[in-house]
Amino acid sequence: MKRIALAFLLLWPLLSVAQTLMDKSPLNTASLVSPYYFGPNAFQVPEVLDGRVSRQLRVELAGDYFHGTYDDHTTDIALKLNIPLWTDRVNLSAWMPVTEWWNNTEENLKRCRVEEENMAKAKKGHVPGDVYVSIDVQLMRERRYRPDWTVRAALKTASSNYFYYARYYDSPGYFFDTSVAKSMRVGHNKQWAHSLRLALSTGFLCWQTDNGRQNDAVQFGVRAMWENRHFSLSQTFAGYSGWEHSASHGGKEAHDQPMVLRTDAVVHIKKFDIVAAYQYGLHDYPFHQVRLGLAYRWDILKGRSEKSAIEREQSDACIDYAKREQTRGEASSDGVGK
Repeated sequence: MKRIALAFLLLWPLLSVAQTLMDKSPLNTASLVSPYYFGPNAFQVPEVLDGRVSRQLRVELAGDYFHGTYDDHTTDIALKLNIPLWTDRVNLSAWMPVTEWWNNTEENLKRCRVEEENMAKAKKGHVPGDVYVSIDVQLMRERRYRPDWTVRAALKTASSNYFYYARYYDSPGYFFDTSVAKSMRVGHNKQWAHSLRLALSTGFLCWQTDNGRQNDAVQFGVRAMWENRHFSLSQTFAGYSGWEHSASHGGKEAHDQPMVLRTDAVVHIKKFDIVAAYQYGLHDYPFHQVRLGLAYRWDILKGRSEKSAIEREQSDACIDYAKREQTRGEASSDGVGK
C-alpha cells in the first residue's frame, strides 16, 4: 500500500500544468464549460470498469471517428496503456488522443460561443489531446458469494489547449470511482464456456471551469458483458451529472449531464486484441463515435500471477475442505443424538 500511495502522490503534480481560466461572472452563474459546448474529447464519460484490473502490460492503439449532431467531424489516433505495478492487483493506466483532426461548421461554432475573430481557425485544424492518468486497485476478487471490487483514482491534465476554438477546456479535472461486478458461468466446456457478467459503478468527478471554480459531478454506470476465452461483447450505459444545470443564472444552458450508450466488442487472438466500439450520445453529448483498434499484451508478472493463482486455488480448496468437514461433523452429531 505504501508503494501505491507513493505512485499516486507522484502523479498528482500533473495537475499543475493547468492554465486557469478567469472570468468575472457571479459564482451562481453556469460557466457553460461542459462537453456539450466543446469537442468530443474535451472530457468524455469515463469508461466503466468491470470490477477487474489488467494483470498484463497492455498497449492499445486505436482510431476514432466522431460525427456531431451539428454536422461537425472529428477523427483521432488514441493510445492507451495498462501497466501492472508490482502486483496483479494494481494498474497504472494512461490514455490520450495523440492527435485529433476536426472540421467544424459555422452553425456549431456559434452554438459553442466561439468569437468571430477565432472563427476562421476554429473551423478546421488538429491538436494533441489531454493526457489521463489513473491508479486502478482491485480490493476484492470474485469468489462464490462475493464480487470483484475495484477502485480508481484518475487525473485529467491540461496538456491540450484550444479553449477559444471550443476543442478542450485547458484546465484540469479528476475523478474517483468504484465498481463491483459478478459473473455467472454458462456451459462447462473449458474452450467455449461463456459467462454473463454485470458491473455497477459510481463515483465523483469534477473539472475546473472559470474564476477558480469547479463543476462537481456524480458519476454512474452499469455494464453487461458476455465473454469467453476468445471474445467479449459488452453494453454500457454511463454518465455524470454536474451541479451547474441547477445554477440560478444560466442553469438551463449548462448542459453538464452527459450520458452515453456504448457497445464494445473484443476478439482475442493469442496476445493480440482486436477492438471495435460504437458510442451514442444520449444526453448533453452530441456525438456518435466509432472506434477500431489493436492491442498487444505482455505478461510481465507471469511468475507472480501463477503464484497468486496457486494461492487462490489452495485457499478455495481449504474453504471447501472446511465446509465438508463441518457438514460431516454436523451429520455425525445428528447420528449420535438419535
